[in-house]
Amino acid sequence: MDNVILGLPLYYYIAMVAKVLVAFVFVLLTVAYATYAERKIIGHMQVRIGPNRVGPLGLLQPIADGLKLFFKEEIVPGQASKFAFLLAPLVALVPAFLTFAAVPFGNTIEVMGYKVPLQIAAYYDTDMGKVIDLNVGVLYVLAMASLGVYGIVLAGWASNSKYSLLGGLRASAQMVSYELAAGLAIIPVFMLVGSLSLQEIVKAQEGFKWFIWSNPMTFVAAFLFYLCSLAEINRTPFDLPEAETELVSGFCTEYSSMKYAMFFMAEYANMVTVCAITTTMFLGGWDGPFSSSIPLLSPLYFIAKVYFLMFLTMWIRATVPRYRYDQLMTLGWKVLLPTSLCLIVLTGLAGFLGFNTFFG
Repeated sequence: MDNVILGLPLYYYIAMVAKVLVAFVFVLLTVAYATYAERKIIGHMQVRIGPNRVGPLGLLQPIADGLKLFFKEEIVPGQASKFAFLLAPLVALVPAFLTFAAVPFGNTIEVMGYKVPLQIAAYYDTDMGKVIDLNVGVLYVLAMASLGVYGIVLAGWASNSKYSLLGGLRASAQMVSYELAAGLAIIPVFMLVGSLSLQEIVKAQEGFKWFIWSNPMTFVAAFLFYLCSLAEINRTPFDLPEAETELVSGFCTEYSSMKYAMFFMAEYANMVTVCAITTTMFLGGWDGPFSSSIPLLSPLYFIAKVYFLMFLTMWIRATVPRYRYDQLMTLGWKVLLPTSLCLIVLTGLAGFLGFNTFFG
């Protein structure tokens, strides 16, 4: 009989540690090479070369950048609030990694006779014969995703700089504006699935019944959620908190060395997480050809979808100019928020008329 700790078998904790390590390494490597990929992709789109000096095809450029930032001089402004100034990069970075705990990145696999779901915050209950995960996983994801802005606001306030403070205030206003629309945009998915569990949401899309194309309301919801998520993580064309033409470098103007790097790690880690959540909610998660019969294929499908969405974010950055701040607020409050509310009403009406029975 398995050893039991706090009501769960020992293998659960071993599997959880292994999944944490795999997910952490995956996100960290993706963050490192997303910077390289973005520079090469945008370089190609803008008829430039991009990194090509360090290593073959410039593949060692992220490592060189990391070493350079690690050994650069660290400067703390004399009038800054030192404790808050040093804490801010961690507050911005840590939630980006914590969010990934609730995201299912693969089907349930069997290891040495044990069934292991490829999700950190989940385990397989042999008595019930199903995977048990956070039954409010989406709420956890939204809560963790909204915490990162505290690091940005804290950095802006603690730097004792007008440029940084304006960047922090912009980030907080942007988060409030677009978090509302993003949260409302995914409510049609809950209405169709009847659960806040990310595992249940993925299961509802098995067999290529992905919400991106199986329902008109969820198709629009996918577009809105993805757009609002880009605004939440300050990606172009919504990068007003660090608009260099207006605010030098915004909230991270006074930062240098690895603390400066940590803010960009947080941005790219948030980008990975946003793409993973969008994949889970609207692109079927790990679902793909033969993913049920060959579970080891499921993480590959998941990674491919995440990388495709990351490519789209880079494509958008290369082609779409930055919004003015008044345009940003107008889009959030007068366009996206009302559209999200309309989607909820239409989904409820469709369900009342019996059009959504296929998803029940």
